[in-house]
Amino acid sequence: MEGVAIKVLPRGSRNQVLGLRDGAVAIKLQAPPVEGAANAALISYLAALLGVAKRDVCLLRGDASRQKLISVAGFNAPALRAELLRHGSAAAAADPD
Repeated sequence: MEGVAIKVLPRGSRNQVLGLRDGAVAIKLQAPPVEGAANAALISYLAALLGVAKRDVCLLRGDASRQKLISVAGFNAPALRAELLRHGSAAAAADPD
């Protein structure tokens, strides 16, 4: 199963797709990287963002790493990456820090 590379930045001020960083989609999460909290937050955030059930979001690789590989049922890798980046662009346009 192919997936999308995600770079998680834990302990952020809010959950947000930041855009591309080093070839991966960078996502800032409020959760700390402790006892799977960031993984659970990532799955919940992606499910809500994409309008799918949490069970449809699969962490393929990177359980204990900031570099992760994610797949989502109903999305092929290019479509998933494009959809995540679209949400990142919309967030950046709405709130340019």
